Amino acid sequence: MDTKTATDLIAETLADAKAPCMTSSFQAEDVVVVHMLREIMPDVPVLFLDTFHHFAQTLTYRDELTERWKLNLVNLRAAEPSVGLWKTSTDDCCARHKVGPLFSALEGYDTWFTGLRRQQSASRANLQHVEPFAMKSGKMLRKVSPLAEWTTKDVWQYAKAHDIPLLPLYELGYVSIGCEPCTSLPDDPTNPRSGRWQGQKLECGIHIEPVK
Repeated sequence: MDTKTATDLIAETLADAKAPCMTSSFQAEDVVVVHMLREIMPDVPVLFLDTFHHFAQTLTYRDELTERWKLNLVNLRAAEPSVGLWKTSTDDCCARHKVGPLFSALEGYDTWFTGLRRQQSASRANLQHVEPFAMKSGKMLRKVSPLAEWTTKDVWQYAKAHDIPLLPLYELGYVSIGCEPCTSLPDDPTNPRSGRWQGQKLECGIHIEPVK
């Protein structure tokens, strides 16, 4: 775990960022990056996708941590939600409740911090710390993943060292936590995302096009 490299990258990026933001699903790595960001920019916008399908525990934890840390939380929702759309198409559900609302909101920012890590999935194996991200509108963002090379152990060690409470669902055996209907305990202990979307795909389309 190289905390200095991660925090230095955040500081250097924020130094010339005009409109930074952080996306957070309130999973462990996201919360760690938010913790680091707050040390430099306490009011950094934290974007949360309220998909209408989250675990109740996720929403409670979001609210508790927001209050505890006084986060500048921005809840994003689909303009026309369709609860239960996942039953007919997980791709359509993710596109409506996650991809659309987030990409619309990102038009207002120039720097996007994430908690992505290479170890999370084969689809993220080549993740870089800083990458250009092209919006469909043509706008370019800097996408920054300070924990790109961190392991799950690194994340948990940082959380423990800084007294950061984590989402209680981890205690039940979940390792990658998204919407409740499409999240289960991992089928493959070596693949953290094997409990997502019943194995139909690896990505929702926000960071990488859905990989099946």
